[in-house]
Parts: sequence; structure tokens; C-alpha cells
Amino acid sequence: MLDAHLLFWLSVLILAYTYLGYPALMFVRACLRFPPARLPAVEPTVTVLIVAYNEARRIEQRLENVLSLDYPRNRLEIIVASDGSTDGTAEKARAYEREGVTVIAFEARRGKPAVLNDLILKAQGEIVVLADARQRFDAGALRALLGSFADPQVGAVSGELILTDNAEGTAAGGGVGFYWGYEKFIRWSESCVDSTVGATGAIYAIRRDLFEPIQEDTILDDVLIPMRIARKGYRVLFEPGARAWDRAAATPREEFTRKVRTIAGNFHLFARELWLLNPFLNRLWLQTLSHKGLRLLSPVLLMTAFWANCLLTANPLYRAALGGQVLFYAAALGGYFLRHAHRSLPILSVPYMFCLLHWATVVAFFRFVTGRQHVMWERIPR
Repeated sequence: MLDAHLLFWLSVLILAYTYLGYPALMFVRACLRFPPARLPAVEPTVTVLIVAYNEARRIEQRLENVLSLDYPRNRLEIIVASDGSTDGTAEKARAYEREGVTVIAFEARRGKPAVLNDLILKAQGEIVVLADARQRFDAGALRALLGSFADPQVGAVSGELILTDNAEGTAAGGGVGFYWGYEKFIRWSESCVDSTVGATGAIYAIRRDLFEPIQEDTILDDVLIPMRIARKGYRVLFEPGARAWDRAAATPREEFTRKVRTIAGNFHLFARELWLLNPFLNRLWLQTLSHKGLRLLSPVLLMTAFWANCLLTANPLYRAALGGQVLFYAAALGGYFLRHAHRSLPILSVPYMFCLLHWATVVAFFRFVTGRQHVMWERIPR
């Protein structure tokens, strides 16, 4: 049987590396890199592809947003793909065909990956920008997103998703905002060093010719597609100047549902794409393991650290460590009780969100092993 001391320190050190050490390592490496040479502006032909399911309420506003972007219209193709919508999404989008929008309505719903497989390689643009119906782009988002493609070694570029408060928001939103800022910091650092692991699904662009069809049950196309491009030797960058706007989750339930789906997608991805965990096949192996893989083990590590700590309370050092853990989880419990409040207390909301995300990991694992997490996205009741 493993020694409790070993279990405790091994768990603590892996957790510390995952959430503190790895981000610090990437930041230091990013700071040591020479700033890239300034490249001339480029205006490649671009296809903006919006995959929508039952988005009749938002599709008109979304198309108005895309049509208002600062980019030459003669070099911009806009495609709306209705994936089996039953609420008139395609009909509302067709009102914009006179503006040059192409609407493709699929009768049966198959999921986003199947639509991407059908349409990306048929797109007219050299660069394909993948977007959702819910978010909005800044006017200069396309130019910022496409600027990096002046470098022929860049194969994909992710924009920055900015979460805004909303009238329905609760205190849990403060924890979400903190987590998302932390996540973007890591992506920026990874991008400066070489490449980020995956992209932001709401706004990312790829070279059309580098796209490989993906399995139709893929949950995280925004991770798999960029990682396959990186496997070919191209860089995947994070561009904070290419901004898309979305509202933060209004309730903990909404954020929990989103995270369960995303984390289940990570389990699914690692189980199918085994090359991601092979340092000889994946040059981004360290980033993949540290940023994505170790987080999936975190609930086990947290429980192990707590259990081992309980066995070691005869030592004052371990009693203090246990007291720290108890205080942290007590703060998370306080955040839980105040989760519907409209004022955020970071000392409570951040621990609460941390624990919520790890509980989402547990739920996601069981959904993955039982096959209950499907590719189809369902809107969360509000």
C-alpha cells in the first residue's frame, strides 16, 4: 500500500503544477521569446461559416453583425448552414440572400461536425472562419483574425471570446469570469511559445486546404481541427485582437451543463485520438498533457490529497494543510449558498466555481463511459 505521505505530496505537486506551475512555465517561456516580425497586411478570400440549429430568434441580428464587419465584401463569402432547424431559421436567413448570403438548409439534424465536413472543403475562401449564431464579432475581428495568416507557417488562429454580464447574472458569474480570464492567459502564453491547444469555438479561422474531415460524433471540433492542423507542422495562434462577445452564464446550472459537455468532449478526444498523448507524434505534447490531460485527473487528485491528509493529522504541518483544505471547501460551500445572489464575492465565488468545474469533470466522465454525452447541443432552459 502506498504511503499516505507520498500520496499527499504527489497529489499536491501534480495539482500545483497543473494550475500554477504550467501557466507560470508558459508565461516565462513566452516572455523569453523575441517578438515576431511585423508582417504586411493581407486580405485573403474568406468564408464565414455559421452552423445554426433553431436560431430564428437570433439569426437576423447575427447576419447584420457579419455584414457590418470591416472587410471587402468582394472577398467575403457568408454561409449559413441550418442543421435540421424546425423554427424557420433558414427562411429568416434567406431574407439576406440579396446581400450575398448563401443559405444551405439540411432537412435532418446531424450535428455540427457533419455539416463542417460537408461545407468546409466546398467553401470559396482560402480561409474559413467558423462561428456560431449566438455571439457577435467586433467590427475589426476579421482583419485581426486574418492578419496572422500572412505567415505561411500559421494554419489556424483563434479569436478571443469576451463574456459580458447580463441582467439575469448571478454571483457564480464572477467565478466564471475569473476562470475564463485565467484560461485566456494560458492560451496567450502557449501561442507566444508555439501553439495553443485548440481554439475558441465562437471565433476561429483555418486554412481551408488544411482541413481534414472529422468523425461525425466529435464533440470538440474546435480542439480536434486545430490539433490536426498543428500535427501537420503549422502553428495555431491565439489573437486577442479578434474579439467575439457573448453573455456569461446566467446561472450555475447553465455553466455546469456547458462544462460537462466540454469535458466529456475531452475524454472522448483522448480516447479516440491517442496520438495526442504520444510525445513522438504530437509536438504539443507537453501543452496537451498539462493544459488538457492533467485537468481530467484533478478530481481524483483532490480526493486523494484530502483523504491522505486526514490520515496524517498527528503532524502539525498536515493539520495546518487540512485546515486550509477545509477552509477552501467551506468557502466553496458559501459560494454555493450564495450562487443565486446578484453580487459576487470572489473569496466565495472562485472556490465555488473551482469545485463546480471538478464536479462537472466527474459527471462528464460517467457520461463519457456510458455513452450518454451526444454531439447534439441542446439549448439550456433559462
